[in-house]
Amino acid sequence: MNKYSKKITESSSNYDNLEDMSVHDLLTNINKEDHLVPAAVEKVIPQIEPFVEKALDRMEMGGRLFYLGAGTSGRLGIVDASECPPTFGVDHGIVIGLMAGGDKAMRKAVEFAEDDPEQGWKDLQAYDINDLDTLVGIAASGSTPYVVGAIQHANKNDILTAGITCNPESDLATHARFPITPIVGPEFVTGSTRMKSGTAQKLILNMISTSIMIGLGRVQGNKMVDMQLSNNKLVDRGTKMIARELSVSYEEAKNLLLEHGSVRIVLDRFKKG
Repeated sequence: MNKYSKKITESSSNYDNLEDMSVHDLLTNINKEDHLVPAAVEKVIPQIEPFVEKALDRMEMGGRLFYLGAGTSGRLGIVDASECPPTFGVDHGIVIGLMAGGDKAMRKAVEFAEDDPEQGWKDLQAYDINDLDTLVGIAASGSTPYVVGAIQHANKNDILTAGITCNPESDLATHARFPITPIVGPEFVTGSTRMKSGTAQKLILNMISTSIMIGLGRVQGNKMVDMQLSNNKLVDRGTKMIARELSVSYEEAKNLLLEHGSVRIVLDRFKKG
């Protein structure tokens, strides 16, 4: 890690003597810091846009989207990937989240798992990653060997790469073909990148996956017409979509949805008629 990347995510908090603050002051000051995050993300939209366009091109040809990270960054990638099937109806193998230490690291940290520069690439090879695929490395520090090593290997294999990091001159920002670097400043608790850095990463992942899924035709108008009907809340949501679009009663809409099993199918079959 170079001096510049060290300076930002590991730099001292703008606040001190946190233990002496009242609960009100703690909450207020954390919130003040959080307000800086959307503005930082807005500034990197020009970095996100060309990446999404390239990734969409590859996914339209059958490519997949991989997220790779460690710790909080890895968990955020897995969360975003896991939401794509129920939200957009895509197969589980289209957007894949991987993290250092494997699935068990989602709940409990696996010591030193992120320090192996070869393991990330090994984990990706288990999925037969290829040159139609896209890899997003996620690391607030930008120096995680597990992530940086995988990005370097992916570049050598003509795989589209992006890196989400909060340090613009870090190893990840240097090696990723599309560096995405929101500068959120020092954390409220010095070095606790699960806070502002993690929030910025989450916002960017939302933007990437949602934009790609819309580009792949997984949304009609503003509606999740391909969502999986996996609970009563989603059945209710789908029913209301159909009732509004077809101008039918709630009961009729629900019967149509349960009969055909998909908002998209119902709208395609009955809206045209």
